Amino acid sequence: MNASYSERERLLLLLAACGELDESTRTALSRICAEGVSDADLEKICAAVIETDTNGVYKGNRAGLLRLADEVVARLERRNCFAVTLLSADYPAALAAIPDPPLVLFCAGRRELLGARKFCIVGSRLLPAWAAKAGKNIAQELGARFVIVTGIAEGGDRAAIDGALPAANLISVLPCGLDVDYPAAHAALKREIAGRGLVVTEYPFGTRAQKYSFHARNRILAGLSEGVLVLAAGEKSGTLITANAALSYGRDVFALPHNAGAAQGAGCNELIKQGAYLCTDAGDVLEAYGMPRTARREPALTPAEEKLLGALRQRGEAHAAVLAQLAGVPVWEAQATLAALELKGLIARSGGNQYAALK
Repeated sequence: MNASYSERERLLLLLAACGELDESTRTALSRICAEGVSDADLEKICAAVIETDTNGVYKGNRAGLLRLADEVVARLERRNCFAVTLLSADYPAALAAIPDPPLVLFCAGRRELLGARKFCIVGSRLLPAWAAKAGKNIAQELGARFVIVTGIAEGGDRAAIDGALPAANLISVLPCGLDVDYPAAHAALKREIAGRGLVVTEYPFGTRAQKYSFHARNRILAGLSEGVLVLAAGEKSGTLITANAALSYGRDVFALPHNAGAAQGAGCNELIKQGAYLCTDAGDVLEAYGMPRTARREPALTPAEEKLLGALRQRGEAHAAVLAQLAGVPVWEAQATLAALELKGLIARSGGNQYAALK
């Protein structure tokens, strides 16, 4: 049993599975293990942390500790999950290099995705429709070159998921245990991601999402990835925690620009002011990494579509009635043309009869 886990890995897994460990203790342990820990010291750490249970399974010796570790592994296997520890060969090197890497990544899905190139896409939960469409398009194109890393919330996370999941190049990082559905409405989505991509967390089974766990989760998003794209963020958005972590780790930060004065984009615009890459489509990310963009056939446009799209590109965002006036056509005709442009992925409805150009 447990041939896939060395004794050292099993001891570390046991530590990580201890629900009573507080955040500071976890951080201290991860630093010790990242710097290199001897077998004897690891055993002493486990003995100091793990209390003897009522059945006397652990009696102060290595064999007792390993029996407890085997129970943790068995629970993982029963749920078709696995764990990658800081001492495992395929623990992501980029994540191990951050100041406080997770002791263990509890995972469900395709293990091989941990070794691929990864790029993170995030954004606030209140994401404008045009930014969601842009984020989905970017994730879809980048998903051919990178594994897309994101969370599992609405807004920016969902846009990234919708773009990357069809190609199955997706890692979603949770702020809770693998068996906890947060948000509850995304339970089926989480199962789908685990079936096609990979779901990852540093928290053992039964751990509920807490305020601090979202902040901790954000460092994993940044730590796993070569770069981070922010689709939308208010001035004090939690999404900026991921961007700031990425900057502190020496990762590239990209931001989708928003109209001046738009509260949902204030954080993005500020990131650009501070030196983040301005990103309007996947080509901006690919160019930053020296990757040639695959030639894509642009959709054919009718003269009416070209005229309306040109007017919208000049405005950036406008109401259907305004666009109809600019194009010199009835509103009903403009709305039909705008619907065709939306289907072709060139524009997005941004609320009511407002539209925004995507390209």
